[in-house]
Amino acid sequence: MRIGILSDTHGLLRPEVLAALAGVEHILHAGDIGRPDIVPTLGTIAPVTAIRGNIDTQGWAQVYPETVRLTLAGRRILMLHDRKALAGDPAADGVDLVVSGHSHRPGAEKLAGVLHLNPGSCGPRRFQLPVTLALLDLAATPLSPSFVTLVD
Repeated sequence: MRIGILSDTHGLLRPEVLAALAGVEHILHAGDIGRPDIVPTLGTIAPVTAIRGNIDTQGWAQVYPETVRLTLAGRRILMLHDRKALAGDPAADGVDLVVSGHSHRPGAEKLAGVLHLNPGSCGPRRFQLPVTLALLDLAATPLSPSFVTLVD
């Protein structure tokens, strides 16, 4: 199962994002959505699991939880917007993948056998960082994301 992972759209859904996500089977949005039409538009590509971030304070965003636990293709996934808010031990809870956003910095690291993934930001450029998202094949062992740079 190939999934697309993004965060921090901040109300901007670039055409490059839609093109990069073509063909994925599920999309994870790790918060700071920014506008009520973003998730439904992503839903035209594949089913979407989304959480709200710190900017998602308007009424429309209250339908999105702050954290989500889900299983896709047998992989247990925990999503939260800010990794610094992570409580507990994902490895002890049997989590395979922790997805977060917030920092706008793309990156992935394995901690105690759990992949911690931040897809970066694919909305307005911030802090001179690249505009990115991540693609991940959940059937692969080990989990190894590929980052897609949309704007350098």
